[in-house]
Amino acid sequence: MTTKKLDHSEMHLDKPAGAEQLIGEFKSLMADAEALIKATEDHPGDAISSIRNKALESLAGAKESLSSVEGKVLDKAKVAAEGADDFVHRNPWEAVGVAAGLGLLIGLFIGRR
Repeated sequence: MTTKKLDHSEMHLDKPAGAEQLIGEFKSLMADAEALIKATEDHPGDAISSIRNKALESLAGAKESLSSVEGKVLDKAKVAAEGADDFVHRNPWEAVGVAAGLGLLIGLFIGRR
């Protein structure tokens, strides 16, 4: 039985992971939606104008929510980094052991591919 190895080297390595990626994609989506809405400005009609205004209001609310979430994520990341820094300063040899153990595990997983 043969197994097919996946080539993960072509994956998007330049994209940030997790919440940062989601926030970036959402910002891009909002910018595209705003550009689309502004492109309809020359179309007359009360219905289109009403929908356009409602969509712009929704985008403004989404931008506020996104900036709030972005701030919370940044604050949590800072707290986690401070906690890790504090742990390393209090327990330097344990931190070295944890880092060596993680390096060994990562090496084993990479070696199994």
